[in-house]
Amino acid sequence: MSISSQSIADCSAPATDEQLHPLLMPLDIGGLQVENRLMIAPMAGVTDNPFRKLCKSFGAGHAVSEMIIADTALYASRKSLYRANFDGEIAPISAQVAGAEPEKLAQAVKYQIDNGAQIVDINMGCPAKKVCRKLAGSALLQDEDLVARLLDAAVNAVDAPVTLKTRLGFANGEENILRVAKRAEEAGIAAIAIHGRTREDMYTGQARYELIREVKNSLSIPVIANGDIDSPQKAKEVYELTGCDAVMIGRAAQGQPWLFRDIGHYLRTGEALAAPTVSEIKQIVLSHLQALYDFYGEYSGCRIARKHIAWYTTGIPNSNAFRQAMYGEESTAGQFQVVEAFLSAHE
Repeated sequence: MSISSQSIADCSAPATDEQLHPLLMPLDIGGLQVENRLMIAPMAGVTDNPFRKLCKSFGAGHAVSEMIIADTALYASRKSLYRANFDGEIAPISAQVAGAEPEKLAQAVKYQIDNGAQIVDINMGCPAKKVCRKLAGSALLQDEDLVARLLDAAVNAVDAPVTLKTRLGFANGEENILRVAKRAEEAGIAAIAIHGRTREDMYTGQARYELIREVKNSLSIPVIANGDIDSPQKAKEVYELTGCDAVMIGRAAQGQPWLFRDIGHYLRTGEALAAPTVSEIKQIVLSHLQALYDFYGEYSGCRIARKHIAWYTTGIPNSNAFRQAMYGEESTAGQFQVVEAFLSAHE
């Protein structure tokens, strides 16, 4: 189902290519072109098919799937099938995989290309303990030889672009992103997205952009800056600080997928758009809920929707009490009704 953003569409006059901010220009990734350089970061449990399509409807030029573990025993699991479902998405389609064994990672990369992905992204940035315990995600940054073997195996497995999502390093004081990035380019990685924190930082403190700038200055492949980009002004600032080829927005898009529309408008006009009204938010939320219900079905759709509803309603008066009541709804129909009633009461 399509997600409409008509009610809060950007009505500014279209700019010519000469007037466009560089972040609004197309980007080539391994021979494939993405519409612009505003990207939604892969987030486990968040960037599913409905959310990726929603962000793209608001102007995200590229979206990467949730992380899929490189284990053949899990490919047919219900969760993996949902994560690798690209139905109705705008090309180019990108699937993210994570693993610590070169052969299994190569198999996973090939599987996702055969499954319809056009780009495969390798996860070396996830800081979650359950991922790092398996020496995957950002834990891999402790072993640069293994990183090299994994990247070589992934790139050599397919005749398609392979990208990398990573962090500055595993521990503070041991940042090795410059070596990792250079080795990634040598392996044939088509683009690299860097979160400006180490694994030790998790999501605390502030993202550091100076090392991303150093990476950008040392590579010829696209470098994508990620971390703490939560407003149009910050997107422009990070672009200028790093000289990056694109920006990637993660947690800030949770509950406000229209952020991409806001960034685009600001970069085109220099003006900030007004925040959407509750009426406009209601339209977006209800459309998103229906897309989740259609995609996941009754049981999972109701439960997966809860976190999105919580994000959307943060800051609205009496939302805490509303959320506690909403969490108790066990059916999609009941959930939809209480959400619609709550938002209607605040229009």
